[in-house]
Order: sequence, then structure tokens, then C-alpha cells
Amino acid sequence: MLALLSVSDKRGLVPFAQGLVRLGFELLSTGGTLAALQAAGVPARKVSEHTQSPEILGGRVKTLHPRIHGGLLGRPELESDRAEMAAHGITPISLVAVNLYPFRQTVASGASEAEVIEQIDIGGPAMVRASAKNFRHVTVVVDPEDYGAVLAELEASRATSEETRRRLMRKAFAHTAAYDASISGWLSEQAAEPFPQELTLGFQKVQSLRYGENPHQRGAFYREHAAPAEPTVAFSRVLQGKELSYNNILDLDAALGLVLEFPEQPCAVIIKHNTPCGVALDDALVKAYRTARAIDEVSAFGGIVAFNREVDPATAEALAETFLEAVIAPSYSAEAQKVLSAKKNLRLLEAGPALASPTARPRAQLEARSVSGGLVVHDKDSVEPPLDWKVVSKRAPTAEEEKALRFAWRVCKHVKSNAIVFAEGQKLLAAGGGQTSRVESAKIATARGGEALRGSAVASDAFFPFRDGLDEAARAGATCVIQPGGSVRDAELIAAADEHGMAMVLTGVRHFRH
Repeated sequence: MLALLSVSDKRGLVPFAQGLVRLGFELLSTGGTLAALQAAGVPARKVSEHTQSPEILGGRVKTLHPRIHGGLLGRPELESDRAEMAAHGITPISLVAVNLYPFRQTVASGASEAEVIEQIDIGGPAMVRASAKNFRHVTVVVDPEDYGAVLAELEASRATSEETRRRLMRKAFAHTAAYDASISGWLSEQAAEPFPQELTLGFQKVQSLRYGENPHQRGAFYREHAAPAEPTVAFSRVLQGKELSYNNILDLDAALGLVLEFPEQPCAVIIKHNTPCGVALDDALVKAYRTARAIDEVSAFGGIVAFNREVDPATAEALAETFLEAVIAPSYSAEAQKVLSAKKNLRLLEAGPALASPTARPRAQLEARSVSGGLVVHDKDSVEPPLDWKVVSKRAPTAEEEKALRFAWRVCKHVKSNAIVFAEGQKLLAAGGGQTSRVESAKIATARGGEALRGSAVASDAFFPFRDGLDEAARAGATCVIQPGGSVRDAELIAAADEHGMAMVLTGVRHFRH
């Protein structure tokens, strides 16, 4: 029996190869895989000896040979295949362990175009696809995590079952498809072509979820194959707590996106049902969190919290006072972890030091949402640099008002449209969104904020189509407003602001979030 081993990821390679030799397999191998086997004392032959053809073109051509692909694709039940294989000296290959050149890792390392191109595997995908196509006779293994189960089955039955080979076939084609998607995506990036004619996405399963948004819906969590430099939920380390749910993941991502708006200072964000219910900045993390929680303690119960600084013991003690679903932060001190370990079900995610950087920014990327029969894709609404706002009212905002307006504008981006956000200093006071009219969002926010809105700043994610929403904010006590402008009634709105004695600035940028 012949087995061909040629792997980039060498985890578990030697024990797997040793097990195959014990079972009577003769091993064929190439390059670094062969060297690793020989160094461990595992007998293996060069593929070039088997094919009786040398490696050529600097190793670009090693396994592209009829004695390899004939051995993988031959069908022993067909007399014609058996005759041709015998005529050409082709021996069947019954097991293949192949994973592909580290293309994604090479791209992530910042390598040159020439170096990246060299990591486009040719022979590997050809062998994987050939083996998978002929799954009735060939066991193809692309994931080192499968070595143990394959060996155990071979040891028990001297062969793998058709069910196993079918499962490995599906995994093999998914592996090569994701690999090609990575290459296609990189080439599109190189050509500055964010929306190619054929869009192929490749992601790796992290875990099955207990269910999706609701218990009757199935769910799973996927992530990219290589971790980006920027902090992400998908590549955060789970330190404790219950298994993440579909809704936890969405809320954690919303919380992370909002906390990344404020890298310059310790920030605490509380999210409930994908909506901010507490946001505050302060010179100490615990003060920021207590301020954020006090904004709406009822909504904070069962919420998701994000921080942009390490969680210290004082912040951990404050977190422990309220039932929370999950917390994401750059890191946790040992004492903070000890405090929070008493909350057995609380999920703690460590996003890494990039989240604590004063220059932290979310990743510039495409966002995709499924619709019936397709996808809509767009650029992520990323963090903006300081804007050159246009003051259109008679009165310009004071320095304190401008500070509150800038804060409210950054938060507003993360509230469902039609979004209305009230802020004071560097804390959220109230928000309304997800309504079919802007004035209804304003009424919701003013009802929540009450008397606390006296002297506040208000932000609107899009222009006010009528003055009613602005009048509602003025009645609540807002003294200044920020909005994109662009309505046919802008002049009427500016006059209304002047009537109320409010300062108004226009950004020229809209932030709908559907």
C-alpha cells in the first residue's frame, strides 16, 4: 500500500507517518516533509524515485506526473484502468496527506509579490482534488486534526469506511476552494478591485453554535484563515464562561466596533441587542465603566461590555456587581481574572494588545449581508479622521459643546437608523434608533434621557427631513446639534436652530446603519 505525504503544516506528521508504517504502508514524500520524516527515522522514498523523473524548475514540478495522478485516479474495478496502469507501471496510491503552501501566512507577513506568487501551490491542490474525486479508493487528509481518527480506523479495520472517505472528500474540496478564494481575494486587492466580477469567500469554521438567533435556527461561527493585525472578535481568546451564542457574537462585534472609535482614552461600551446603552470615556477604566453603566442600568443588565484598556481589579469588582453576558478587552490582570472567575457563566474574551493601542482602528474591509438569492457588499463604515465641520447657525459651538458633538457623532454611527444620540462631555445620555421616522427616534431618546438632556449635544445620523425632530431635541434641552445636512429643507432647519439658540454643524457625511 502506498501513502503520499506532502504537508506544509507539520503538526502531528511524524506520529501519523509512524502509524502508517506500522500498518504496512510505504511512504512517498517530498521536500520539507521528506526531511522531517527522515530526521525522525521514518522510512520514506522521494517522489522523484517513484516517478523516475527529477524535480524540475526549482521544485515547481514534483508531483505532476502520471505515476502520481494515475495512482490517485485509477479505478481498480475497471478492467481498462487496471490494464493501462499495468502498462505504464502505475501503482495505486490509497492514502494522501496533503495541505497547501502557506499562502495566507506569506501575504500576512508583508512579503513581496514575487514571494507571495511562489506560495501559490499547484501540485498540492491537484493531488487533493484527484484524491477527493476518487474517494471510493483514496483516503485524502488535509487537516492534521483528522490524523488520529484515520489511524484508529485503519488499525481497527485495515481500511477506512466509505462514510469517512466521503467526509474527508467534502473537507478536501472545501480546503482547496478556500485556498483559491484567498488567492483570488489577494489578486483583487493588488489590482485595487474590491468588487470583482466573481466574488469568492473563504472562511474556516470555529465552532458549531447551540442555535442561531432563535432556538429553532441552526448556527455556526466562521472566521478568516489568518488573523489580521487589528483586534477582532473572531480571533479573540475566550478565557472563561459559557459557549458563545450567535447573539453574543453579534453583540461583541458591535461593542468592539464602537470602543474602537475612542482609542485616545479609557473607554467603556455597553451593548444590548446590538444597540449602545452605555458609552463613556474617563481617565480611569473603572470610572468610565461606572459612568457607562449608570446611563441605563436596566438595559445594562444582561449586556455585553467592551473595554479598550486592560481590565484591572477595580474594574473587575465593578463588573461583578451586575449580571453580564460577556466582556471583551485587550487583556485582564491576574487579580481581575481571579475576581471574575467567580462569575462562572460570564464569557471573557481577550482581544490582544492591539485593542489598547492609542492608534487602534477597526480594519478597513468589506461587509457582506445575505439577501434572497445573493449578497450585498459594501465598504465598512470605518472610523473617520477629525472632520472639517461647517458651522451654519448664527452661534458657533463652544469648546465644551464641540467636544460633546464629536463624541455623539462617533457614537451615532453605531445606532440603528434613524439614529438620534444625546451626549454630554464624553458620555452617552440617551439614544433612539431603528424607527421609521426620525422624530420617533428623537421622542424615544428624549423620553429615556429626561432631565439629564438639559445642556446636551445631539447627533443625527442623516439629515432632518422636517424640523419636528430638531424641535423635539430643543424641548428636551439640547443646546447644539450635529447632522450631515443635504435636505431640501436645510435652510428651514438652520432657521429653527437659530430660533432655539442652538449651534448647528453639518458634516456632509451620512451614517445610516440598517
